[in-house]
Amino acid sequence: QVQLVDSGGGLVQAGGSLRLSCAASGRTFSSLSMVWFRQAPGKEREFVGGFSRSASSTYYADSVKGRFAISRDVPKNTLYLQMSSLEPEDTAVYYCAARVGGYESSRPGDYNYWGQGTQVTVSS
Repeated sequence: QVQLVDSGGGLVQAGGSLRLSCAASGRTFSSLSMVWFRQAPGKEREFVGGFSRSASSTYYADSVKGRFAISRDVPKNTLYLQMSSLEPEDTAVYYCAARVGGYESSRPGDYNYWGQGTQVTVSS
């Protein structure tokens, strides 16, 4: 069983930055494929970006490419989402998700484990 705890959300002005964290436990961190999703009110859950376990690289949705960056700290079992140049359209609850093994995927149904979510609100 994998446990994920999201943190770091908050209120920020447009153009500002935030860093989200996702602390994982229960399985060897390097065995997990981990991603970030977000969900705005009244909208479907949207893929943001992920860390490719197989390629040891990151991949992103076009909407955040160049503004968001994913990194991980293996000794701390933590995945990060550094968000810059934030826009009001980035307002959502952000979730990290994970699955054991696997390849790159942007589909929510491919992930077994989810954090509780952290609210990000960007004011104009």
